Amino acid sequence: MSKENIYAGWDALTVRNFKRWQLRTILVSMVGYAIYYFVRKNFSVAMPGLTAQYGITNTSFGWIIGIGSLIYGFSRFVNGFVVDKASSRKVMAVGLLLCAAANFCFGFGVNLSGMIVGAYNGPDFINMLILVMGVTSVLNQYFQGIGYPPCARLLPSWIHPSELATKMSIWNTSHSIGAGAAVLACGFIMGQLGQDLSNDPRIISTIAGNLGLDTSDPGDMKTILGYASHWDAWRWCFWLPGVLAVVGALWLYIGLRDDPRSVGLPELPGTTTGKDSGKKNVSHSRFLSVMVWTNRWIWTLCIANVFVYVMRMGILDWGPKFLTEARGMSIEMAATTVAVFEICAIVGTIIAGWATDRIFNGKAHRMCLICMIGAVFFMSLFIFITDIPAILSILLLAMAGFFIYGPQALIGIASANHATKDASATANGLAGIFGYFGSFVSAIGIGYIADCFGWNTVFLLIIGVGVLGALTFLTMWTAPRDGYERSNHFYRQLSGKEKEEAIAEAGSLDDTDL
Repeated sequence: MSKENIYAGWDALTVRNFKRWQLRTILVSMVGYAIYYFVRKNFSVAMPGLTAQYGITNTSFGWIIGIGSLIYGFSRFVNGFVVDKASSRKVMAVGLLLCAAANFCFGFGVNLSGMIVGAYNGPDFINMLILVMGVTSVLNQYFQGIGYPPCARLLPSWIHPSELATKMSIWNTSHSIGAGAAVLACGFIMGQLGQDLSNDPRIISTIAGNLGLDTSDPGDMKTILGYASHWDAWRWCFWLPGVLAVVGALWLYIGLRDDPRSVGLPELPGTTTGKDSGKKNVSHSRFLSVMVWTNRWIWTLCIANVFVYVMRMGILDWGPKFLTEARGMSIEMAATTVAVFEICAIVGTIIAGWATDRIFNGKAHRMCLICMIGAVFFMSLFIFITDIPAILSILLLAMAGFFIYGPQALIGIASANHATKDASATANGLAGIFGYFGSFVSAIGIGYIADCFGWNTVFLLIIGVGVLGALTFLTMWTAPRDGYERSNHFYRQLSGKEKEEAIAEAGSLDDTDL
């Protein structure tokens, strides 16, 4: 269906009201989901401060991030089922409110750990602090997983498949807006707030020991004093975003509506799945078996998502530590660099969505292949060309961000299109499990490899993973744009046949025929 006849048969007032609600849905959910990232990516900026004060290692952080990633993927999967049957607006608002509570717990983690062990120093206290941070991270990541499924259900209900890649790619910049704002704000917090204990020799000694720095070296001493001058600033990286999340939860509840019918508007033409064609006794689980569980394109996208997330999260979660430890940047400069990475990712995501609709006729998997090739190219330049000005290093990393966020956004779009709007949250939940398994592997592997083999080895492996991702997308080159024909075919098969036979036939459909 061309753009000119998307609203065929609607009067001018209906079209105007629909577009107004469509824009409202996109903007409200964009801001809300950006705030989800604000109370998620703040942890990566707080990590250097926690290491300086308490000596928490990269390996420990790797386990915290990795387990949290698995929980996040599991949460997206579970809540995909919930959202396909519940109110997207209420679920998304409650999830953000719970994230706020978890962030307040992060900030008070030291107090809780001290109360449990009866001391605020020593090995028992540090181990308890790591445990408290880990448990809180698990809870926060589960609550974080509530955020995306409502959007995966909302947006395909308000946006036609012929426009979904363009408009949802714009929506997907909320990832980068939230993460970029988080690292900038928390970088500012780390450099401005906290207690000034730079004249306390015990604090100087503690930081030097935790970071393995030499107090007689002027460069090392500058780093030590930077942390000592802002002691406990990392706590505010959780408290202030937590307050913002409370406000964001109210914003979502007031601003969103679940679908066009909830405000008296008709469904978009060309997005009917066939379930209202007199077959209302067909269970949702049977529909999912055809549109998700036996749909090979969904499974291919899931596998590709593993590689995309290893590459993306490897850069995003560990960027500040890599840039401070391997490239000698200050924490403020490292945070700024990652923010530039996110800004370029915003531009890249929008261009990838536009190109998907305008060049590849909505076939997102083809654009994903182009993006993965670009990401591998610029990451290779970033790691192999080291003796260059800092600004050039920032530019190369930013260009990698420009390309890697295209597949991250488009996999969700392609999953929604192939599963249709009635199973989009479930399909995205499944893809989320695979993606955050990749994030888990990235977190655990990078923490260990960085400690044992150095950062160069880390990024060589990330480049290799990018190549595997490109090859996976290449296998989808002949895939269709969406699954609406598959869905309607499934319901047509129910007419005049025994239902169990029809379900078996629909489940064995050859994707290349649809």
